[in-house]
Amino acid sequence: MDPIIKVELAKLDPAVPFRASTGYLHHTWARTFHSCPELYVCPQSSEEIEKIIRLAQRCRRRLVTVGCGHSPSDLTCTSSWLVNLDGFSKILSVNKEKGVVVMQAGIRLHEFNLELKKEGLMMPNLGSIDNQSIAGAIGTATHGSSTRHGILSQSVLGLRIMLANGRTVSCSAGQNEDLFRAALVSLGALGIITEVTFKAVPFFDIEWEQSLQSLSSVLSRWNEDLWTQAEFVRVWWIPYMRRATVWKADKTTKPRRPPVQNWYGQAVGFHTYHVLLYIAQWIPSLLPSIEWFVFGMQYGFKDGVSSTAVEEGRTGLLMNCLFSQFVNEWALPLEKGPEAITRLSAWLHGDRESSRIPFSPKGLYIHAPIEVRVTDTSNSSPRPYLDNTMPDGPTLYLNATLYRPYNRDPPCRARYYEAFEWLMKELGGRPHWAKNFSNVTRDEFHKMYPEMQDWIRIRNEVDPEGMFVGDWHRRNLLPEDTGLMPLEEREVSLEYARGGGMKWVGEKATKAVSPGTSEESFDMMYGAGAEKSTLLPEHEETEHIKYSGNTSASEGLLPNKDHEAII
Repeated sequence: MDPIIKVELAKLDPAVPFRASTGYLHHTWARTFHSCPELYVCPQSSEEIEKIIRLAQRCRRRLVTVGCGHSPSDLTCTSSWLVNLDGFSKILSVNKEKGVVVMQAGIRLHEFNLELKKEGLMMPNLGSIDNQSIAGAIGTATHGSSTRHGILSQSVLGLRIMLANGRTVSCSAGQNEDLFRAALVSLGALGIITEVTFKAVPFFDIEWEQSLQSLSSVLSRWNEDLWTQAEFVRVWWIPYMRRATVWKADKTTKPRRPPVQNWYGQAVGFHTYHVLLYIAQWIPSLLPSIEWFVFGMQYGFKDGVSSTAVEEGRTGLLMNCLFSQFVNEWALPLEKGPEAITRLSAWLHGDRESSRIPFSPKGLYIHAPIEVRVTDTSNSSPRPYLDNTMPDGPTLYLNATLYRPYNRDPPCRARYYEAFEWLMKELGGRPHWAKNFSNVTRDEFHKMYPEMQDWIRIRNEVDPEGMFVGDWHRRNLLPEDTGLMPLEEREVSLEYARGGGMKWVGEKATKAVSPGTSEESFDMMYGAGAEKSTLLPEHEETEHIKYSGNTSASEGLLPNKDHEAII
């Protein structure tokens, strides 16, 4: 451990643990990016989180908060300090009658729903997975698929955030509203979210049905009842077959009935598809035939084949993401869906003229399926500043997934994503913050988000030194003329990692300075609202000891056997 850290740590209260380890390798769930943080810190109390921030101030370090690392981008990469809140995951209070739940922000969604089930409650909607922490899912605008529900933050009633000056601040629609709107999609750049107040709903089961349909029949129902036929609806578009699987579900009180399994649908199908995708890395032209075989075996070779089940909503709404993957998902007006799918379909089948996409599709073959989902947050208030959904009606999401068989990047990625993103931008789309967009400039982002300047203003006010700012924020969000912030971390190198993916290396400061300039910044900005916040006392002690307890790596982190743990 850096001697500077040891010196500064000795000045803080030894009674408050500092659960940090060295020698960890962080990677995204998909292993698309890897980085080696100087410290991996696992706090279990608000006092410990405050100590991390105080120490980071003194040691001039950037902080990055991570959950399961499910975002396949470099958003959570750092060579500085990585903070994981898995040990900060308690339910603090439950009002069963009102459905209002207060929790610590590190709780994973699957743990949250299990705790809610004990109280007869549940989250109103879920995305494809439930491995994320509640703070991470909120901070990246996670969503499910329903025109009756919006993004996850729609259910958030209030937040508590520990800022770069060590102060914990409450925000909601009625208190510090500007901060609340910025924090609802924070992208980890404002501070560390410590508590979430959430509006749950009564526990429910769902009855779902999925059927294979022709793409033409799906598009013909687009503006009729396709998206309103049930509370939850999503579509998997299978482009070379010109078909789609339509999945729909409604709440039910019927007896639970598991889905019928066939011999192919589990391990056999999983490994067969994985091996075939790997072979297609060298012979991409096999992909249309692979799609026909794999999805025919899974869903049937004729239109109208269906399956159904009755399950708990907390599990039935999920899907298996299968293998490591790139995901490039965009939000656009729902009414633009038929045009987007028709033009992209034409391009994928070699009809560049009809597609009006200015890139050649010659020799390009992609993976299936393309995920099609919907939300509607247009009636929510207040809206997050960086909400990528449409403000005046339902939102369509198109997700161009590309698998990475055995952690190898597909050869079609660059050209496919360039064409896909070009079409999405032409149709008024906005990329999902946590996904693999690669052809959007900072200026384009600012045009997409009229309230971007409000988000940046709040971000700069609560973290003027850039303790929570990384290279991802700089290249995508911060205005070009923004000067380098003292604690901001910039990318130094990006190179191919052994075993696949990219190795990300950032810079970190080395000079320790005791802060004294921003302690009262939030009081000055927010006045009476900040008086209700809690400033935990700082202790100037001189003793620190070795920590002998066990700290386990979270999902997405691999421990080094020779790591060091300290307190």
